Amino acid sequence: MTRILALLIALAFATGGPALAQDQRRNDQGEARKEMQAGRVLSLREIEQRVLPQMRGSEYLGPSYDSTARAYRLKFIRDGRVSFVDVDARTGQIINRSR
Repeated sequence: MTRILALLIALAFATGGPALAQDQRRNDQGEARKEMQAGRVLSLREIEQRVLPQMRGSEYLGPSYDSTARAYRLKFIRDGRVSFVDVDARTGQIINRSR
């Protein structure tokens, strides 16, 4: 009985994690929209227009937005390697590149 209860609890945590992460992404996307409409951050389109030309030869996989840092993270792949470019959403300046 104890094993079954432990398995059920573990299963509940395992399935709740992805749902919470998805809710956070939705919240961050909504926050990005609100911030952009208020004029506090640049639109994703503006960010992409600044960054994508600098990433020639890489395939653009998509963005994410961190509402706490007010930063976009753009994801790319080149030669099988994934890289990220973090961009300040207020200024459009690249603040970090990972390879």
